Amino acid sequence: MKEGRAEINETNPEGPYDKLSQMPSSKISNTEFARFIDFIEKFEDETESSLSMALGYREMRMLLHVMRNHLAGRLTTPTSLADASGLTYGTAKRGIESIMQRGLLISRPRTKSGKTVSLHPSPQMIQEWESYAERIKGLLGPLFGIDPTSDSASKIFLGMSSSERVISTPAVLSARLELKGGLRVLAHADPTFMAMHNLKRQLESIFGLEIRNKARSIDNLLDEILDNARLAKSRYDVVACDLPWFGELAADGVLMPLDALIKRDDYDLSDFHPMAIQSSGYAGSQYGIPVQTTPELLCYRQDVFEALQLTPPTTTEALVKVARQLHKPAKGRYGIAWNAARGTPLGHTFSFLMAKFGQPLLNLSSCQGGYDFQQARGEQLRPMFQSDAAYRACEYMLDILKYSPPNILSMSWYERAQSYASGETSMAYCYTLLAPLFELNRHSPAYGNTRYLPHPVGNHGRAITPIGGYALAIPANLAPERVEAVWTALRHLTSANMSKLYIMNGSLVTPRFSVSQDPEVSALSPLIKIVDDMAQKDILQAWPRPPVPGITDLISIAGNEIFEVLDGRRSIKKALSIAQERADKVMRAKGHY
Repeated sequence: MKEGRAEINETNPEGPYDKLSQMPSSKISNTEFARFIDFIEKFEDETESSLSMALGYREMRMLLHVMRNHLAGRLTTPTSLADASGLTYGTAKRGIESIMQRGLLISRPRTKSGKTVSLHPSPQMIQEWESYAERIKGLLGPLFGIDPTSDSASKIFLGMSSSERVISTPAVLSARLELKGGLRVLAHADPTFMAMHNLKRQLESIFGLEIRNKARSIDNLLDEILDNARLAKSRYDVVACDLPWFGELAADGVLMPLDALIKRDDYDLSDFHPMAIQSSGYAGSQYGIPVQTTPELLCYRQDVFEALQLTPPTTTEALVKVARQLHKPAKGRYGIAWNAARGTPLGHTFSFLMAKFGQPLLNLSSCQGGYDFQQARGEQLRPMFQSDAAYRACEYMLDILKYSPPNILSMSWYERAQSYASGETSMAYCYTLLAPLFELNRHSPAYGNTRYLPHPVGNHGRAITPIGGYALAIPANLAPERVEAVWTALRHLTSANMSKLYIMNGSLVTPRFSVSQDPEVSALSPLIKIVDDMAQKDILQAWPRPPVPGITDLISIAGNEIFEVLDGRRSIKKALSIAQERADKVMRAKGHY
């Protein structure tokens, strides 16, 4: 599986995310805090009449303490809750018992003996507080100078309309997970998993155990998964897998099939983007549950295009012309940023560009909406490096190379997104998982000025949006006694509640329709609705980088051999001939033909 991958010159293609450092949290200003205190005084009466409280505002202190600790991932014990109430211990104890009797608190044993417990808000309590937040919108009008009966009051406080359905904050599990050594997660180094890492304390509170995260960039992640598969027992409970890997990892027995668990628990997959579900399965079985869907789109600066009276390009020919007009190297501005670094980054670019010219990297059979990768076998798995589409893809790369930044031949996923975010380029091919670099960064000149297009098409091609992303899977060599608890953790890590939590903490991608349609989520960025619409209309396609056995090696071969063309050391024809020979050798060795 590693044929050709040793040649990869990978520095850090996803950027700094594998360092797992804590992202800085924003702080409320003194002015905002003073206004909030004034506001609290006004809705105290509404508080006591709306929530299930028997001890007046002292109980409010206890409820606030529990909710605040839940959101921060801090432990609440009966003693700490009694202290927070300001009541005598006996009175506080009776208050806690009353709250528990009303179903607002979950008491969870901290040890096997059950002598010590932790306290957590129940789903009922979380839902009650969300309803309460809606009730107080009537007080927001005078505070912000808005008619309190209008939806605008709701939008200021909640970012939503009162009629829209909002996904709740995740509640804790009623029983803590029992996993010796904690939950061991091998993740991809990107903003979604960084959000998961930053939420570590809260997730630990939800599951009732320690979570041990390790993040790796794409090729290092695959190597780690393969190395782990050679062990008698897996050192990881959950692994994040790039969608194209599932065919090979499943065929080689690296991942555990999930069908029996899905069927037993009647686990509903209908909320996930269909192509993400298809891509995380193989040969009729499901091996992963999607945790993010991230299409690659063409990003462009609407403000720059309008100033220069440029039309957003929908064809490869038009894109080259626009890139030429944007290219001002003397001013430090360049036409377009894209993946041209040797190995996997360039291999991904090549496979997507071939698709723009109407041909998959493999000889897949055509079907309605694209090409069939799920039933591919035999000659259908023959690489197509010597096709007309492959040649035109190389020509196109040489064309846009002229209008690219000086470091283009070392540019990977993070670098191209950063080039666009900094204003160095006004166009970029970019996965949406890195869009927070400019969608959520007010200091970026692209902030609020970015628009998105499917990949511009070449001759014989059609508009496509290549799907990327990751799904969580369970290693096949996981110790049997850990499987049940790990499956529970995997289901919760990919739930709609968790997916929304990741987005509210720095991610912009989700594989679930319900999360995209949540008003608090969709208000964060127009990108959320764009991707959701593409998924609804089946525009997202996996066939440009299909999850079949051998695809990882083929992408690596493409990224190494075609780099020689971009670097001026080899002709297109020669490079494609060598790539075809190497690729055929790989696929024959796997017994495909």
